[in-house]
Amino acid sequence: MNMNDLKNSSASVSTTTVNRNEFDEKTENIYEAISITAKRAIQINSEIKKELLEKLEEFATYSDSLEEVFENKEQIEVSKFYEKLPKPHALAVEEWLNDKIYHRNTEK
Repeated sequence: MNMNDLKNSSASVSTTTVNRNEFDEKTENIYEAISITAKRAIQINSEIKKELLEKLEEFATYSDSLEEVFENKEQIEVSKFYEKLPKPHALAVEEWLNDKIYHRNTEK
């Protein structure tokens, strides 16, 4: 998942209600469906965090003095962009409902 995927995502930024029957349709088990999407949300979150840290690293200043905190407008814009993105769980639910998450039952 890259920044363009995040920008073009139709995932909701706020909380939405999902039809339970539609959500657990693929697994026939609501707990399994939730577990799969939760694991995907963790993956998405780590990808977003890694990307954000890489972008913020460009603005990092390394000094020992605590005199003045330098505010970089570009850094603030990057941070605001990531704050406005849909949350990882919303992205994972969207992927789940659109059959974009591969899953298999290892017991079968």
